[in-house]
Amino acid sequence: MIFFNAFTMNQFLFCFFILINIFTLYINAQQNYSGNSALDCDNNDESGLSSAFLYTCNGQDRFCQAFLIYKSQPSFNSVPSISVLTSSNQAEIASINNVTEYAKFPTGKEVIVPVNCFCLGQNYQANTTFHISSFHGTYYTIGTEAYQGLSTCSSLKRANPQSQHKLVPGIELKVPLRCACPTSNQTKSGIKYLLTYSISSEDNIPDISDRFNVSRKSINDANGLEEKQTIFPSTTILIPLPSLPSSSQTMIHKDQPLDLPPFEEYHKSNRSKRKLYEGVGIAAACSLLLLIIILFTVFMFNKRKDGVLRSSNERKKNYVLPEDLRAEIASLDQGLRVFTYEEIKKATQNFSSKNRIKGSVYRGDFGGKILAVKRMRRDVSKEVQLLKSIYHFNLIKLQGVCENYGCYYLVFEYMKKGSLRDWLFNQSPDEIGSWKRRIQIALDVANGLHYLHSFTKPAYIHGDIKSSNVLLNSGLRAKIANFSLARAVVNETSSDALTTRVLATRGYMAPEYVETGQVTSKIDVYAFGVVLLELITGKDAIITQDRRQILLSAAIVSIMEKENAEAELDSFIDPRLKCDDQTEFALRMAQLSVACLTEEPTKRPSMEEVVSVLSKIRADVLK
Repeated sequence: MIFFNAFTMNQFLFCFFILINIFTLYINAQQNYSGNSALDCDNNDESGLSSAFLYTCNGQDRFCQAFLIYKSQPSFNSVPSISVLTSSNQAEIASINNVTEYAKFPTGKEVIVPVNCFCLGQNYQANTTFHISSFHGTYYTIGTEAYQGLSTCSSLKRANPQSQHKLVPGIELKVPLRCACPTSNQTKSGIKYLLTYSISSEDNIPDISDRFNVSRKSINDANGLEEKQTIFPSTTILIPLPSLPSSSQTMIHKDQPLDLPPFEEYHKSNRSKRKLYEGVGIAAACSLLLLIIILFTVFMFNKRKDGVLRSSNERKKNYVLPEDLRAEIASLDQGLRVFTYEEIKKATQNFSSKNRIKGSVYRGDFGGKILAVKRMRRDVSKEVQLLKSIYHFNLIKLQGVCENYGCYYLVFEYMKKGSLRDWLFNQSPDEIGSWKRRIQIALDVANGLHYLHSFTKPAYIHGDIKSSNVLLNSGLRAKIANFSLARAVVNETSSDALTTRVLATRGYMAPEYVETGQVTSKIDVYAFGVVLLELITGKDAIITQDRRQILLSAAIVSIMEKENAEAELDSFIDPRLKCDDQTEFALRMAQLSVACLTEEPTKRPSMEEVVSVLSKIRADVLK
């Protein structure tokens, strides 16, 4: 009996010791970076805590002072409006940013926001509320656009009872903001505060480390990041600080998403939130009522004029979109604007040749904001339907629509550097002679496709990936454009994958599509493999060899099957890259490309795997 009691006590002490150690590890553990999972609206934490929601309560304290970085944007570009958006103290925002309590900030300016961070359940959060307007009407756009990743789609869905499809202007949502308190280990090392930093497209850990005067290791450890790990726009990292953040550590981001139409003016004096929100609600209701009256009037007018040719004066007044497209726009809550034809003409200087970018795409000046206008003579309803449901930094963003007697105009964000194809063929060696730039472009395209294939509901196939459909902004970051051939993914293992042929581009078409018309996500993977080869070689998808035209992909695949592949590949590498003397990267990129070009679709990698490989190559080229 004594032996049994002793054994039981030993077991108890052993288990207690294990539990104490586990608890200690939990307390001392730091947070994990969410990666792309923070952009997915269908996350769940049923299998355990997920970094895609909020940071876990693993700090030394259950309550602490924390800070956020918010980048000023219309209509959140002043101390009062940012205070309302984040439910933070207006005087404290003004003080820590060294401005007055009613100061306005330039677009893209980083603003330090002090918040009270506390542990609720198993997660840290700072609570605020958000009143939906007509410009931010989905959990995804609220998380990524209004809050810039400081809240996520998944955490918003969990915090609110409303369905994604029942969010209408005027609803007040609970918004949990991402914040955290230092762990005991961080406290011992002198860390007093954690700052939640919203990632922009041009951000990287070394630059952030230098600006906030903290070591890269400290940031990596705080977020569970590996050295050179890729970080994604609209996600957050924690920056451990030994002292209060300073306005001298902030900057203005030039490559910000284009301005959204402003809300009603925020806080011109000390008016309460209730009056502010009532004003927004009334304005939204009036706008909706006005739209209904206009549509009804137009409907009755068109009904009376059915089958009758309108006079030239009547044509000048016709700015109404077709019924199906109007329905798409009415359901769109991402700030999509319906432009008049007169606005389009004025912006493009009546489609002057000096405003032509290429083909039917024109540069337009809309009151100082430069946008791209694409003119088409086909129905764009399906394309608008797709573009309204996707939002990712590496996918071109639709800003507005116009229709004028069967001619449609889609208004997009302006990409200063043009298409990847033109950039490769027309730019100087100084600008494009860098593996770093080209690998980043490849990674951008891969991330855009990965989002389309894995994070949209339903998943989509682009269907026409090629270098001329990849656009570059002023910072040489890539975005996928032209979704005219895109379609939702069906069951890729069934006969449903056999669809009606569409006009794709020679040189980029997967063999199964050429032979049978089979359309799956793997045709995008195949086409991406060709784009990779264009980045490596600087050549077109179709090249001339021995006085005959052949596919670039066929030439490279043939080379890679030989024993002296590396030597032969060297003759194909873009001469403007050879000054880097890093043929190792060309070989690794070519190997990845050949994997994407595998004839059997099921043996090609997924875009998730492609992103992983490219991220490793990019990390190595930055060493």
